[in-house]
Amino acid sequence: MRDDHVVNVARCLLRSSTNGPGERFVLWVQGCPLHCPGCWNPDTWSPSPRELIRVTALGNQILEEMPIDGVTFTGGEPFAQAEVLAELAERLRTHDLSLMAFTGYELEELTDHHQQRLLGLLDIVVTGRFIREMKADGLLWRGSSNQKVHLLSDRHRGLDMSAGDHPIAEIVITDIGTSVVTGFPDAGLLHELGTARKSQP
Repeated sequence: MRDDHVVNVARCLLRSSTNGPGERFVLWVQGCPLHCPGCWNPDTWSPSPRELIRVTALGNQILEEMPIDGVTFTGGEPFAQAEVLAELAERLRTHDLSLMAFTGYELEELTDHHQQRLLGLLDIVVTGRFIREMKADGLLWRGSSNQKVHLLSDRHRGLDMSAGDHPIAEIVITDIGTSVVTGFPDAGLLHELGTARKSQP
């Protein structure tokens, strides 16, 4: 396996409970050709290099966070970097980690060889473009009601898919004191966060 491939990375979150089942390392890739109106991460649209990390180094970084339950690829559009993420996924598979991805594509659109290879390594994929007019609060791992959760392996077959049993959003305080909201916050939470921010001295 070639070790010289690089992933164009937007950011990483070492621990998350809202981006898939269990405690997960979350990798946001840089670059998305879909540009869905109302996207939560428009800063990840540009395909220009942001942080280029070799597959080997990124795999080692993820494994340093063990024990974790799994890894989630999001973005940006993970399937725009399917070849290198498939290489990374193969490395992670040897450590029995659950693998999940969010994509704006539908399953039938993922026909490229590398896209199919990446799909074959995932346990869960959430598909479909974000449609602002179909935005709905309280959906498990989805921002709009057209999106679908697909269980691709038996690993999570017994998973309760009701959103009430899973946290839908979390606020992470970074090392430099800034806060990051991740997951799928509802309108009420976003309003409260905006009000709190305005009231800070």
